[in-house]
Order: sequence, then C-alpha cells, then structure tokens
Amino acid sequence: MKHIVVGTAGHIDHGKTSLIKALTGRETDTLEEEKKRGISINLGFTYFNLPSGQSVGIVDVPGHEKFIKNMLAGASGLDMVILVVAADEGMMPQTVEHIDILSYLNIKKGIVVMTKCDMVDEDMLELAEEDIKEGLIGTFLEGADILKVDSISKRGIEELVEKLDKMSSEVEERNNHLPSRLNIDRVFSIKGFGTVVTGTIIEGTISVNDELEIYPRGKKAIVRNIQVHGKNEEKAYAGQRTAINLANIKVTDIERGDILAAPDSLLESMMLDVKIKLLNHDTCKLENWDRLKLYHGTREILCRAVPLENESMKAGDEGFVQLRLEENIVCKKLDPFVIRTYSPMDTIGGGIIIDTCTEKHSINKHTPKLIEELKIKESGDEKSILEVYLKNNSSSFPKIQDMMSYVGVSKDRIEELISVLKEDGKVIDINNRIVHKEYFEFIQEKLLKILEKYHKENSLKLGMLKQEAGNKVDSSFKAKDIDAFLAEVKRKGLIKIDNNQVSLADFEVELTDEQKKIKSQIENKLKSMGYNDICTIDDICEGDKNKKAVLDSMIGVEVQLLDEEYIISDELYQNAKKSLIEFLQKNGEMTLAEFRDLMNSSRKISMLILENFDKEKVTKRIENKRVLC
Repeated sequence: MKHIVVGTAGHIDHGKTSLIKALTGRETDTLEEEKKRGISINLGFTYFNLPSGQSVGIVDVPGHEKFIKNMLAGASGLDMVILVVAADEGMMPQTVEHIDILSYLNIKKGIVVMTKCDMVDEDMLELAEEDIKEGLIGTFLEGADILKVDSISKRGIEELVEKLDKMSSEVEERNNHLPSRLNIDRVFSIKGFGTVVTGTIIEGTISVNDELEIYPRGKKAIVRNIQVHGKNEEKAYAGQRTAINLANIKVTDIERGDILAAPDSLLESMMLDVKIKLLNHDTCKLENWDRLKLYHGTREILCRAVPLENESMKAGDEGFVQLRLEENIVCKKLDPFVIRTYSPMDTIGGGIIIDTCTEKHSINKHTPKLIEELKIKESGDEKSILEVYLKNNSSSFPKIQDMMSYVGVSKDRIEELISVLKEDGKVIDINNRIVHKEYFEFIQEKLLKILEKYHKENSLKLGMLKQEAGNKVDSSFKAKDIDAFLAEVKRKGLIKIDNNQVSLADFEVELTDEQKKIKSQIENKLKSMGYNDICTIDDICEGDKNKKAVLDSMIGVEVQLLDEEYIISDELYQNAKKSLIEFLQKNGEMTLAEFRDLMNSSRKISMLILENFDKEKVTKRIENKRVLC
C-alpha cells in the first residue's frame, strides 16, 4: 500500500485548521498560545482514513508570514496539497507565497478549497472562484478542482474526501529500497520512553532496532519504538508520517532540521552547486554574493550566492549557482529547496541541488566545462552521474559508500552501474578500486615515464622492482593494488614483467663485448658453486662497478636474488624448485632437514632458498614444515 501525506497551505485565518478538524474530527492547534490567539504557530499533525482504506497523514502549516520557516518545514515531504482560500477574501499574499514555495518542493498534485462559503452570497462566491482561477494560471495548480466547503456545517466535506481518495490513487509511490531518510520536524521527550522525533520518511524504511545516524551531528541512535498514526509498528515506510522513539540520544542532542538516516548514506558540505529558478515577480533578482536563506528539508541555513553563468539573475531567470553556506548541510543530489532573501525576508525562488562540492567556482575560462558537467548531473541519469563523479574523484579512490551517497542509490544499484561502465570501457577495476579510464590513462602514462627514466639511468638493469614502480605511481597502493594495476598495463602490451621486475615492453638490455665476457664469468662461477656454497653480491663484484652493472642486468633472469645480499644461478634455483615440488606432491610436507638432504646442501643455503619459495608463494610454512600453496 502507498503511504501518502497531505498538507494544507494558504493565508492566515482562511480556515486551514478548521477544515482539518471537519475532515478528521481532530484539533491540530495544540499550543495554548495557538488556542488563545486563534492562529496556527507551529506545525500540526493528524491522519484519517479514506473510503478506499488508504490511510493519509495530514500536516497543517501556519499561514502567517512570520511563520514561513515553520510552513517550509511542514511542506517538506508532502505528496498532495489542499490550498485553502477563504471565499470572503480570495487570493492573498501568503496564498501566493505558499503556492510559490510548494512549486519548488516538487509537489505536483493539489485541490483548491474555498472555505467560509456561508459568509458570502452566490455572486461573491462566483467572483472569488474566478479570482482564484486567474491567480493559479502558470502554477502547478492551474486547472485544479475548486471545491466550495463550509467547515462548520460540513458542506462539501464529503466531496472533498472523494476527490482526495481519487487523487491518492494517482500519487507516485515512494522508493522503499533506498537508504532510509527522515527530515526531523519535531523533537520532544516522553517520560519513561525518552527522546522522540517526528517527520515524514522521505526514502527507504525504518525498523525497530535499526541503528541510524543523526546528521549533521554524526551521532548514532537505536530505534526503540515506532508509531504511525498513533499505532505501534515494527516498520515504517517511505511516505509515512512517523514518530520514532530513539535510544542512546538526548533531546538536547537533536533539533528540528536534523536528519535521521542510514549511516554513511548522505553527503555533507559547506558548498552546493544548484539549479535555481527565480520567481517571475518584479522584485525578484539575484546578484553575486547576495546573502540568502536556504530552506532544505526542515532546515534553514544562511548562505551566499555565486551565479555561474552570468554575474546576476533577474525575475524569471533560471541558471546554475554555487551556494556557499554558513554551516554544513546534509543532502542528496536533486533534493528540492527554496531560497528567501535575508532582509526583508521574501521568497524569491528555489530549485534542486545538483552537487555538493569542495572547490569554489566562479565565472572563468573553465566555466563551460563546469556547466556541461552540471547539466549531466541535473539530468538525473545515474550512469552518467556516477561516471562524472569517478572522473573527478578517481585520484582519491572512492569507496562504494561514497558512490552511494553521491548518486543517491543503493549498493546493489551502484554495483550494477559499475558493471555497465566497465562493459562500456569507461571505468577500470584496480583490485576493487574503481577508477575512471581517464585517470587510469593518467597513472599509466606516469608509470611509462617513470620506467623510461629508470631505463636511461640503469641501462643494464632488467627493470624496476614492481613494488618500487607501484609506489612511485601512487604511494597509497598496496601490493595487490600494484599487481592489479601492472597486470592491466601489461594486458595493453605497454610493459613486460619478469619475476618481480617491470620494464617497458620494447626495452632490452644491451651488453658490450666486454660486458658479455664479464657475464659469462659470473654465470660460470655461480654454476660451479652448486648447492654447497653460496656467495654474496660483494663476493662476485669485489667492488668493481662494471661487474656490479652486469650482475644487476642478470638478476631476475640468469641470477636469482635470495634476499638483499645472497645470489644463486637461476638454473640451480629452478632445479631446486622442481625437486621441491616433486617431493611435496608425493609426501605432502617437508622439513628444512629433508630439503637440505634432498639438495645435498647446507642448512643456511637451504633456509635462504626455502624462504624465497615462501615469498613466491610456491610453499607456505606451517610450524616447522613446508607445504605447497
């Protein structure tokens, strides 16, 4: 079943609260001051059941211009709106402002209700209806049904209920599969239970015993109890007005405007790239560095505006703007918002959040590229958004959770998108580090330049050690990251890897006749030593730089380095490996003494060779024995 929240809107004293009482039988003005003054100050909440059985939550918002902040907090999360206009006054300033605000909050369905119809004659009713129709031209309520209602006698209430029932079937169901998110609009304490927060679940589901995070405070809390429409529930769904009893959190640790959501599911920032559309009112304009009030969810934040396409915007203009905030915001891309001027406080526009950002933007030579990227993000195409994100953030190797927060989708969906981008050749997986192909090409070119320089300076060395090369490309790379990265570059035919050394694909060691003679001498000496003796690099080179250069060119090919000091001929090394494997295949395990006897060697030499086999993962040591890996 869908879960729907309906809200009221309209000018002060036009009968919103009385209408809700006629619909539900419940009073939403609960404060003593509200009852005394006869006006709504805070948000009111109740519910009722439609004839179809659909349960609907209702939010009653204040109509006074002084309480627009409260109205905005209540309007967050609505599916439909009942615009209330008194027949004796018609469209008033707050009626217009409320319509403007609702249009920016992506509310598409609504009914217009004329109240206090018993206070005017039929001619006046007709004039009021025409006034309303004219005032709604160009708004999302243009052409909406206009019902005549008297909340006291309940004239028209039955027809209103029928219309709401019909419209509720047309409301698009919210996404229960995204990480949970609830904008907190009330916080209070109940004796014996503790802290309670209320709000509309925007996305996902919330269950008893869930651990949730309170943003932007970074505090964790456990869901102790859930109430929906006055009943205890084990789970609440997107679109439901919900009261949640939280454990491990104090009332003083939360306030209206905070967000209760799945841990690590939201982005936090001090700057936003947004798309703003200004109202088409004569007084609306936006200049560079104007101070504004930003309304997002149930929160109000002060900010400065930096238009990105022109130095200023005039009434009716639409464009990309960077908002530099005076405190952190927590949000998702494509979240709606409203902006009002700082002083005097007038609603001038609204729009959607395109991106959170850490880099300040302004109009410059890079602006066209920035605007193109913002258009892609604005499109809402998840694959394109993820690709742009990876293109801009691959150097920090973002985690799956980072991608989830940025794109605003589940882990499963991110993994699907990554698979598609891999198939398209747009991204590359380096040991589960997903990077854009442009960044991979950048670090690949960096590797090739490192190797080119290395070969010039070490012309007789077969190549650079893999670990050294990988760390020069990116110091954060672990051994498995290096292996995955080098394997991908090798697959392209740009490098070759011999043993533990990497070189350019076309690099070959070229020896002079004298060097070839030295090489032959080294080979003969190492072979003649067999397994009964072993020598060091210093033993072979005897301080001769030419011998050292030739020996370096042989390591990894004709010569194996057993540690940083001892060497053995590759022929002897490979024969020892073959004998070892045959023994283990037959016997399953081998001691150091058994290997020593097998090779007719010394304990020291046997230990050096076995430790090298362990490093190569030919064998692994279990207590005092070796087995095959």
